[in-house]
Amino acid sequence: MTISNERLEFMGDRVLGLVIAEWLLSDFPEAAEGDLAVRYNALVRKEACADVAGRINLGKYLVLGPGEDRGGGRQKAAILADACEAVIAALYLDGGLAVAQRFIQAEWQPLLSEPARRVDAKTALQEWTQGRALGVPSYKAIGRSGPDHAPEFDVQVEINGLAPITGSGSSKRIAEQAAARAMLRREKVWNEEND
Repeated sequence: MTISNERLEFMGDRVLGLVIAEWLLSDFPEAAEGDLAVRYNALVRKEACADVAGRINLGKYLVLGPGEDRGGGRQKAAILADACEAVIAALYLDGGLAVAQRFIQAEWQPLLSEPARRVDAKTALQEWTQGRALGVPSYKAIGRSGPDHAPEFDVQVEINGLAPITGSGSSKRIAEQAAARAMLRREKVWNEEND
């Protein structure tokens, strides 16, 4: 059976997710799920994989087509991130979970020690829903009230499998954030400390 890079990336992403989730549960035993989710998403995102790939000089070892090579492919974050995930899968397939785990813990340690990045409610909600295969949240304006100089907008956020919830604000953007925040609070992912 031939394993393509895309299949290795797929597997490497899952191995990385498992190792990071276990590591966070161990290192942050008192953290709420919402705080763990923020840290998890920061550590498994493409930017983190690209950062690691850059630090280990993975681009130097990539086999690229002539055009991609001339176009700077060895420094492109997306290519580096995908290659890093493929390396994790190769380590896992060749040496088992312990080998992949040692690599991840060694190379992600600098990222783990960084403080959890603060994200806005819409971003946090999207990361949370995608992490649970619920799809992308959908926002719908459902009302507008008040005078033109001080409008109040109502926006509803919908997620597959969850009851919709509404937020209000002085602009559609602020109302969307309020709706996302309300959803995160209702699902016990977000608390006052996140505001």
